[in-house]
Amino acid sequence: MACKIDLKTFTDKRGNLTVIEKVLPFEIKRVFYIYGVDDSIRGGHRHYKTIQAAVCIKGACKVFSDNGLRQEEFILDDPSKCVVLLQEDWHKMYDFTEDAILMVFASEYFNEEDYIYDPY
Repeated sequence: MACKIDLKTFTDKRGNLTVIEKVLPFEIKRVFYIYGVDDSIRGGHRHYKTIQAAVCIKGACKVFSDNGLRQEEFILDDPSKCVVLLQEDWHKMYDFTEDAILMVFASEYFNEEDYIYDPY
């Protein structure tokens, strides 16, 4: 099931530095980011192989996850919060603020055949 991770963040008078190191359950092979989203829903799939980790580095959005047994909604509104989505997690992202930038780290390179679009 998807889970939220608090990323290690260092804060002082100069600002904040958030680190993503040794906390993801996979080696990063691909990074992409989603921004400029209107009222559309993004995602709407799960994977055969790919594990993903999502961080809203600016603004906010919601992430819905369903692993066939449990459903959960996560609010990403702080760049020190990360949601890990396992292969079995059918997910969608929505309610993006106008300034939202959602960065996603993936365990696999893009492969069209890795996607399962039908929800549970």
